[in-house]
Amino acid sequence: MKPYDQRQLFRKQEENGTTSGMCDNYLQANMITLPKEFAFDFLLFCQRNPKPCPVVDVLEAGVTKPKVADADIRTDLPKYRIYRNGEFKEEVDDIQDYWREDLVTFSIGCSFTFEKALLEVGIELLHQQQKRVVPMYKTNIPCEKAGNFEGNMVVSMRALKQDEIERASQITEHFQTSHGGPVHIGHPEEIGIYDIHNPDYGESISFNDEERVPVFWACGVTPQNVCLHARPEIMISHAPGHMLITDQLEERKRG
Repeated sequence: MKPYDQRQLFRKQEENGTTSGMCDNYLQANMITLPKEFAFDFLLFCQRNPKPCPVVDVLEAGVTKPKVADADIRTDLPKYRIYRNGEFKEEVDDIQDYWREDLVTFSIGCSFTFEKALLEVGIELLHQQQKRVVPMYKTNIPCEKAGNFEGNMVVSMRALKQDEIERASQITEHFQTSHGGPVHIGHPEEIGIYDIHNPDYGESISFNDEERVPVFWACGVTPQNVCLHARPEIMISHAPGHMLITDQLEERKRG
């Protein structure tokens, strides 16, 4: 399905599942919407932390149509999260009732974009096979502070066979606006993850620890984590695993 058609299903609330595996070859993006007074510090945070926060698009205050998609960011994602003063309040299917003219929206690259490239070389993605939202975890990897935005990186995990890891790393390294290559391989406790089967976001996947190795990529859910420190009056984001599907083709460099 083309991105526009898929977004229409979200707008009509006929679908609201994870966007992993949807609209092959098109860039997917995380969304963060903040009051204008927080926008500069957040942009600076993204510039200082490009691995978890690769900026794809920034809209001016009150603008609802992104440059990267013929879309309305208030309705065309499958699910959203509402935060108040740094605390998660609720999950909703559209944000029209929460919209304000002082809100600035950022689109941030998403690792779902490179999943098609992994599938093409025969790398299995268990979260897709098991029809689950990719598991995501808070870590002890610090981000560089900007203004009131500070905290640790969130990562997404894909459990790969040992002989798939090098190829997966080479492929994803080319997707710089989608987090690039892995930030950690194996030994999750080294980055502050002590229960791999109990993710902080998304859903747990089943895998044999002896046959597969957890591989971690930086994740665009990171701003939801650092929001706890910035404590804006309101912050709106995508629900983890439920992205903006853009009309922009993925970046690909074959070597």
